[in-house]
Amino acid sequence: MTVQTEIETAANRRFRLVSQAIEELRPFLRADGGDCELVGIEDDLVSVKMTGACVGCMFASATISGVQERLVAALGMPLRVIPVPHVR
Repeated sequence: MTVQTEIETAANRRFRLVSQAIEELRPFLRADGGDCELVGIEDDLVSVKMTGACVGCMFASATISGVQERLVAALGMPLRVIPVPHVR
């Protein structure tokens, strides 16, 4: 196994764990009329798109913090969750 293969495997594992953690949160967000979609991962930055009632909600930053806490717990490493701008 080459170093490149090991790096890709680690990246794929991280993407899978982040995706799973976000998918587990989505039903709760949808119950309140919002949603959160994974846009991408680059190093320790996780980009998400908040939609529905989450757009413009005064609690959106608390939701982002909760998503970040869940991801840190799932991966066991520090991550930063960044919402991407909502384009109309």
